[in-house]
Amino acid sequence: MERRRFLQSIVLGAGTTILGVAPAAAATNFREKNAMPNPTRFYEPLTSENAALVLIDHQVGLMTGVRDYSIAELKHNVVGLAKAAKTLKLPIVVTTTARDSMWGPTFPELVEALPGVQIIDRSSVNAFDDARVAHAIETTGRRKLIFAGLSLEVCAAFPAITAVNKGLDAYVAVDACGTFSETKRQLGLLRMTSWRHPLGLRDPDDRSP
Repeated sequence: MERRRFLQSIVLGAGTTILGVAPAAAATNFREKNAMPNPTRFYEPLTSENAALVLIDHQVGLMTGVRDYSIAELKHNVVGLAKAAKTLKLPIVVTTTARDSMWGPTFPELVEALPGVQIIDRSSVNAFDDARVAHAIETTGRRKLIFAGLSLEVCAAFPAITAVNKGLDAYVAVDACGTFSETKRQLGLLRMTSWRHPLGLRDPDDRSP
């Protein structure tokens, strides 16, 4: 099978579920300032030529708090996703938060799967708020970004939503994410798929009752 059809074969075959992030998840004024010229676009599949992988905060200390997945299953899914991306020569951006303190380093199995990949340590909550991470993502030149992180509702969701507001396509590999309760997991999924704005503000393009 051609490499350009990789997500429906290798990545999904590795047990990773991809969630597309809805494009109306930010406040109205932010949307108006950053609106894309033509928000209606034909569907374009993920390929090895247009996608990049962003792995956020898969750290030893954070892993110990994960409650919505078994640690073994989560590690399996993250490493499988990373190996598939590396095999297909996707650009890969990896980050940690405060790895020299309580959260610790990236878990060893993932480091082993990505030899030579630089891991960017940051202090910002949203990975896109760190200039080095933003630059690394932009440097890939890819417009379709696959995110996975700990936790799902913050470390994966926030940069994915930011990417959409920058006019990029964002996908979250939810099986390669984890969080600290089932409630947080459901919140994260709702945050990324909601077509309503925060604080009850409606999407101006939404014509539903």
